[in-house]
Amino acid sequence: MRLLLHVWRQKNRRTPGRMARYEVGDVKPDMSVLEVLDVLNEQLIQRGEEPVAFEHDCREGICGSCGFMINGVAHGGAPGVTVCQLPMRHFDDGAELFLEPWRAGAFPVLKDLVVDRSALDRVIAAGGFISTPAGSAPDGNAIPVPKPDAERAMDAAACIGCGACVAACPNASASLFTGAKIAHLGLLPQGQPERLERVLGMVGQMNAEIFGSCTNIGECEAVCPKEISIEVIARMHHDFIRASWSRRPESVPAGGPG
Repeated sequence: MRLLLHVWRQKNRRTPGRMARYEVGDVKPDMSVLEVLDVLNEQLIQRGEEPVAFEHDCREGICGSCGFMINGVAHGGAPGVTVCQLPMRHFDDGAELFLEPWRAGAFPVLKDLVVDRSALDRVIAAGGFISTPAGSAPDGNAIPVPKPDAERAMDAAACIGCGACVAACPNASASLFTGAKIAHLGLLPQGQPERLERVLGMVGQMNAEIFGSCTNIGECEAVCPKEISIEVIARMHHDFIRASWSRRPESVPAGGPG
């Protein structure tokens, strides 16, 4: 296969970026998009040019660090996969691909396809921790959890924090991410003691970052590589309203969850 790549090149967050055109040959159908970038970078280094900067770690769809836009769609548009899992057989020989970083005010571009997603880390940190003593691994039946709740909690916990939901949302909302992080503890007995404080803290931090409001478009769910349902957003709103009514007014973040 031969590909024509248009890659966003930007030296740093203070420098204007531009699209650069590259041709890459000898691409195998089983290569991932990241492996194609590896091939491109080898060619650039051989020519004495600056390689394309992009994030990656596990390359198994687990760490969530590799995401960027491919032809205007987060992670390339294949359902349930990240960029590192997207094979080139998904595209035709001679395809023209446009690779761009996440486009969101909360995700400033650091270099090329790399963005600063530390805003998501701060939202998680605002949720605090659970006070249930963990100790060693408990017996699986020590704390009874209804099967539907356990399954919904596991589905929400699958979130890898890649940021695709933010990049795909026309409003750059982080509601799917924040809702998932709130739901996976809020559905379990261990997460109940801090449940209300957690939602107030995380929603407050989400509003403090440069994220937009959720208007239920659903694009976040469509591009999520773990296919997390927007049901978690509804749960976040439910918990936020409950927390708002049961806490002192000065402890409730203004604006609500997007």
